[in-house]
Amino acid sequence: MSQDMMRGHLDGLVLAVLATGPSHGYGLIEALRDRSGGVFDLPEGSVYPALHRLERAGLVASGWSEVGGRRRRVYSLTASGRRAAEERRSEWRSFSAAVERVFGGGDTGGRADAGPAVA
Repeated sequence: MSQDMMRGHLDGLVLAVLATGPSHGYGLIEALRDRSGGVFDLPEGSVYPALHRLERAGLVASGWSEVGGRRRRVYSLTASGRRAAEERRSEWRSFSAAVERVFGGGDTGGRADAGPAVA
């Protein structure tokens, strides 16, 4: 997937993964890759800046945990982050449905003003 296509969507994707529960950075990267069927195989250099940006915005909180003698930072959604994740999900559904109507060339949603099809 091109960087241009990812631009503007990464924060929402991170929020969506964290909406399922707290995660450390690498776990979040794995979840994005697994849940996307390998399409979102993102480098740490993309995901960690997004996490820090979301934390500065008050949408994500972080703290340290220790697993197997190793310390790692765990990220979770704040109340504002949960609301933002739901808003982004709703916006995405509307946007993707509209894009599908354009690319799919099929359903115009019953609008009479949809205009003629262009060959």
